[in-house]
Amino acid sequence: MESKGRNLFLAVVLLSITSAAFSSPHHHTGLTPYYYNYACPQALPTIRRVVKAAVKKERRMGASLLRLHFHDCFVDGCDASVLLDPTPTIDSEKLAGANNNSARGFEVIDQIKEEVNKVCGRAVVSCADILAVAARDSVVLLGGPWWNVRLGRRDSTTASRTTANMDLPAPFMDLNALTSSFQKQGLDAKDLVVLSGGHTLGFAQCFTFKDRAHNDSNIHPKFAKKLKTLCPRSGFESNSNLAKLDPTSTRFDTLYYKNLLKQKGLLGSDQALFGGGNTDELVRTYSEDTTTFWKDFAKSMVKMGNIKPLTGNLGQVRNNCRRVN
Repeated sequence: MESKGRNLFLAVVLLSITSAAFSSPHHHTGLTPYYYNYACPQALPTIRRVVKAAVKKERRMGASLLRLHFHDCFVDGCDASVLLDPTPTIDSEKLAGANNNSARGFEVIDQIKEEVNKVCGRAVVSCADILAVAARDSVVLLGGPWWNVRLGRRDSTTASRTTANMDLPAPFMDLNALTSSFQKQGLDAKDLVVLSGGHTLGFAQCFTFKDRAHNDSNIHPKFAKKLKTLCPRSGFESNSNLAKLDPTSTRFDTLYYKNLLKQKGLLGSDQALFGGGNTDELVRTYSEDTTTFWKDFAKSMVKMGNIKPLTGNLGQVRNNCRRVN
């Protein structure tokens, strides 16, 4: 009888230790970097392997994967809603203004999902977590900082093109509009400036900077001239022409901020961060101090990844990222 009691006592102690291990240290969001350590230890290395191959094949893909995570989190939280294809009941976010014909990398996510399902034996890893990890791995592969991605998000069963049209920041927003857009997601002015630094990677299409090239006064004349050639005022055929968001578009560096100091931000929303507003000082700091930029970028990425995640019994883990189970 006594040993039975002792066993019961040990079981209770073990149970409380286990639950403490799972609830801390980031108990408030329900997310933890160790989420797949037991369920599927091969998950993270598999994601990294596929991302690495995709970025090696096309360096631009790193920026596209980073952007997908961003565009996911800003619409009803980080729940992989951005990946859902249109159906009679799903108004796909892929068709929203900021994503239509510009969001890319969906095939890479499909490939990651397939590989991860294979190594885990079933659908254990959510599409929302895949987006968060792929974004981090892309940044690292292009020479940027590493951070511990908190995991345990689940996938949404709905999408909202309307919310995407309302909540995704637009390339022509001024500083006030950008600040409000980020505040709505619980992100502050510092997060705005540092996450915009993700534009050290990738390209933008002509229609996103056409107005700026032809009409703005806060643009370096030589830079404007170059953009006008690429993106003439009349005609639609040039609308999808690409320009680099910063001259080293496949290297995670501080050139993005250095360009803002010279009025060479590609998008109006980039240049809005420097030009007499309350974010000027941060832009200056990041243009001079790579270490601070890296540290703050990693912190803000974790913060963004914590926007309204679905955890516990909410949502689902999709078998295929494009469709609800």
